[in-house]
Amino acid sequence: MDALAARLARLVAHPTVAAPDPAATDPTPFEALHCTLAELYPLLHERCELTRVGPHGLLFRWPGSDPDADALVLMAHQDVVPVTGQEWSGDPFEARVVDGKLIGRGVLDDKGMLLVVAEAVEALLAAGFAPRRDVWLLFGDNEEVAGTTAQEAAELLRGRGVRPWLVLDEGGAVVDAGVLPGVGRSAAMVAVAEKGIATVRLSTTDAGGHASTPHRHGATARIARAILRLERHPFPARLAEPTVAMLRTLGEHATSPLRALYTRADALSPVFARALVALGPETAAIARTTMAVTQLAGSPASNVLATRAEAVVNLRLDTDTTVAAAVAHLRRAVRDRSVSIEIVESTEASRVSRTDDDRWALLVRVIGEVFPDAVASPYVQNGATDARRFSPWCDHVYRFAPLRMSDADRARLHAADEQVAVATLAEGVRFMTRLIEEACA
Repeated sequence: MDALAARLARLVAHPTVAAPDPAATDPTPFEALHCTLAELYPLLHERCELTRVGPHGLLFRWPGSDPDADALVLMAHQDVVPVTGQEWSGDPFEARVVDGKLIGRGVLDDKGMLLVVAEAVEALLAAGFAPRRDVWLLFGDNEEVAGTTAQEAAELLRGRGVRPWLVLDEGGAVVDAGVLPGVGRSAAMVAVAEKGIATVRLSTTDAGGHASTPHRHGATARIARAILRLERHPFPARLAEPTVAMLRTLGEHATSPLRALYTRADALSPVFARALVALGPETAAIARTTMAVTQLAGSPASNVLATRAEAVVNLRLDTDTTVAAAVAHLRRAVRDRSVSIEIVESTEASRVSRTDDDRWALLVRVIGEVFPDAVASPYVQNGATDARRFSPWCDHVYRFAPLRMSDADRARLHAADEQVAVATLAEGVRFMTRLIEEACA
């Protein structure tokens, strides 16, 4: 097995599954992973200062020579999603190579990112590289369950007066050609913002009774009607500025007829928004705030009318939509005062990071060096990362895993037979090494 793949397989061997309740998380796999990291990366552990954050988070500081220079923050997370109920072709925690792909839980999300960060730092330490600015490595332990470790780390750094020069976490990747119609080159998708997330509960009550004597417009019927009204009233399609920038950037590499349209994305924004919605759910999510009913509840028995019925709606808010505005949209769509709407939990969309200065230019330059076939492009990420904890006080928070991910690879994230191309691990290490060298020279 390739040396990098073998080391990643050792990280995968620890089933570091975090539970929403920290008390329910088994600490043993995390402790074992920490021992493996110390064994594989001795220089990182010897020469970098370690602060433990949250239940099992690791925060390393590689001191720079200039105490006044802003810091480089590199992030990855140790925890993985469960494999319960999934049909894997082998043991998900015994990674193996098949047809040039390393298969195992976490190889992409997110131990692959952890590997390339640790490998780059270890190699630079061995080569005697001395960074001008501090380099902080944050390896969180509960990203998959929206835990607080990254928030604690961000607050700790802020409390110490650490000013991030650039923050890089997982997110986008190098994807196959065809990310947009007519674009025949691969794309290195760098998320400059994250959508907000809200969990909203719709509920209504009723007198109930025996199922043998039902009445019209009971609790379940009213919830069903509310769901159908939401389906009929989606959020309006519109393009946030980072999406317009993505269309312009990638569109420069499109075939001639489409190139002229992409370069006019500002003026044609409404047209593009409607087109993205029409192309399917993945592109539609780029063009609007989305909502999905994910949970339903009614009567606890088959022969009893529900005294309470509820539906849980998951919202992903575009960068121009607040949680309050999204809930107001739901209320207008439902049009039923008997249905209450409650915010269970929410996070506003992140700030949009800059793409007009030296930090963005550095990312584009290093991407071009390591992935010369790919066009670097900004975009808005649908999912949440730990990096959002830094967005309120940093203008340069980017989400990009420097690994090639095919459409099939991305489809296996959080699913059975998660896999990564072995060859791209070396590319990822090279990217991270060059990023540190260029950022810290």
